[in-house]
Amino acid sequence: MKLAPHLHRLGNDIVASYLIEVPEGITLIDAGLPGHWNDLKAELAAIGRPMSDIRGLVLTHGDGDHIGFAERLRRETGVPVFIHAADAHRVRTGEKPKTAMGPARLGPTLGFFAYGIRKNALRTHHVSEVVEVADGDVLDLPGAPVIIGMPGHSPGSISVHVPVADAVFVGDALTTRHVLTGKVGAQPAPFTDEPDTALASLDRLAGVSASWVLPGHGAPWHGSPADIAAAVRAAG
Repeated sequence: MKLAPHLHRLGNDIVASYLIEVPEGITLIDAGLPGHWNDLKAELAAIGRPMSDIRGLVLTHGDGDHIGFAERLRRETGVPVFIHAADAHRVRTGEKPKTAMGPARLGPTLGFFAYGIRKNALRTHHVSEVVEVADGDVLDLPGAPVIIGMPGHSPGSISVHVPVADAVFVGDALTTRHVLTGKVGAQPAPFTDEPDTALASLDRLAGVSASWVLPGHGAPWHGSPADIAAAVRAAG
C-alpha cells in the first residue's frame, strides 16, 4: 500500500513492514512475517519494480515478527540484511529474555496469534548472515537510511530515519495498536525487555524531523516524532 511518495507499507495494523522506493533502488525496513513475502511480491508488481531492485533490508530489531522473510530474501537474492550489533545474536538464534505479557484481552490476543499462523509465523527462519550497524551510521542504500539507536525494547532496537521519504521507522520502540489489548493510539509496545530504557530512548526520537512515524504494529502516525514521543510518555 502506498502511503506517500517513495513510501509503501506491507502488511497491516497487526504486523507491518515498509518499502522505500527511489529511482536508484529499493530499501526495505523490517520483514514482517514469512507470509508477507507474497505481499512484497505483490507490491513490487504494483509499482513495476523487479526483486533485483532491492538493495538492502534494515531490521529495527531481531524479534520474530520483524524478521519473517529476511532469510529467504538474503538466501534467494543475496540482498544484505542490516541489524544493530546488539541484536545480531538475537536475529541469528532467537534467544531473548522472557518478558511478561502484561495486560491482554482475549479477542485481540487471539487475533494476533491467528494472524501470525495465517502468515506462517511458525516457519520463521533466523538470519544466518547479517551486516552489523551502529548508532549514527548512514547506510549506503537507497534513501540513505540513518540509524538511531533506541535500546529498550531490545538491546539493539533502532529507529531508521529516511529523509527522502520524510519518515522515521520505529519498529517496536512504540506502538499505535497494542497487539494484546487492541487499544489504539500512541503507547509503549508490549514484550519490551527494559520499559524504562525504552521510554528514555524516546528522547532520541523527539529530535528527528519527519512527517511520518511508522511502527511495526498499528496505524502509521502522520505527525511529528516529538508529538508521538510525548503521547507515548503520557500513555506509559
